[in-house]
Amino acid sequence: MENSETQVWLDFSLSCKYINKEIYKSHLERSEEIGKLLNHMIENPDKYD
Repeated sequence: MENSETQVWLDFSLSCKYINKEIYKSHLERSEEIGKLLNHMIENPDKYD
């Protein structure tokens, strides 16, 4: 859930012009990758003992 919240804040930051599209895209891609990694860890907890 926190990762989704981060993406909302990125959207907000872009809309308010606190960040430019290049930074937005870079951070959004990182956030999506982190989400994939977290999801894998949740679905496969035995691999991370």
